[in-house]
Amino acid sequence: MNTLSRPDRLRTFVGQIAALLDADVAETQLIDAGGAHLRELVSHDDWLPDAWARADPVRYQQYLLHADSRQRFSIVSFVWGPGQSTPVHDHTVWGLIGVLRGAEVAQDYCLDKGGTVIANGVARRLETGAVEAVSPRVGDIHRVSNAYEDRVSISIHVYGANIGAVSRSVYPAEGGRKTFISGYSNDVLPNIWNVSKEIAFS
Repeated sequence: MNTLSRPDRLRTFVGQIAALLDADVAETQLIDAGGAHLRELVSHDDWLPDAWARADPVRYQQYLLHADSRQRFSIVSFVWGPGQSTPVHDHTVWGLIGVLRGAEVAQDYCLDKGGTVIANGVARRLETGAVEAVSPRVGDIHRVSNAYEDRVSISIHVYGANIGAVSRSVYPAEGGRKTFISGYSNDVLPNIWNVSKEIAFS
């Protein structure tokens, strides 16, 4: 749809999240304030470049957009092809999810006394602009699906770590858990820092 026409939007968001972490705010404040910033970011669809918005016919894509130099947070675009979904999984760190395009269905899970994963409440449909949080404190296990069978959906996630390097768990339908490290679908990042180019063309 575009070629990073407004990189300043993502650059501003990076600075806002970094400032919250610099201030060492409590997780509740981080999620509230960070969620408001993410809501503003996903209210505009003129900043995510095509290369980080491409669906794959086989599985959803997890593109790294920014990683903090101290690995305190990372920002990722999740691109869901028609009908694609995650397995039931956890995060182990706080996270914020904002829907940029399309819609998603999120189903929360929890562990029963025997350690078996079970659905927790009803699935929620998240439309474009919706933002929600995950963390071990507020609920960390879920499954996310593209709400559409005929089009791509995209969400922007920010996590309290370099999420592609974090050891996490998936919870198979047959029971138990399996550890995984997700990595990323891309090897290069969007250049949001070439401010001189923006000045030259403004």
